[in-house]
Amino acid sequence: MMKYRYKIKPCAQRKIKAFYFNVAKKYRHTYSKDLMHKNIDEAVDAMFQIEKSLLRRRPTTSRWAGLYMANTDKWYYAYVIDADTITVVDVCHAQNMTSSEF
Repeated sequence: MMKYRYKIKPCAQRKIKAFYFNVAKKYRHTYSKDLMHKNIDEAVDAMFQIEKSLLRRRPTTSRWAGLYMANTDKWYYAYVIDADTITVVDVCHAQNMTSSEF
């Protein structure tokens, strides 16, 4: 199995943080900051499983044409591979993927 280096574009990290920040704002009485940080960490940590336990798929959305895609139950990751480096260029939470894109 090839050993990859990972790069994560700042935009991808911002999208994850913004999603959970908005959840925390909307559900401020039931969604704790600790849970928000845990969810952010899990989403980012999952990126390091791309091409290991998160396998390569053909993108299901046209905006990711020409990229590879991998997903967990909550997040979809768009990425490129250049030699031994995986660069995550975009992310989308599963609830924001339209049903026509699956």
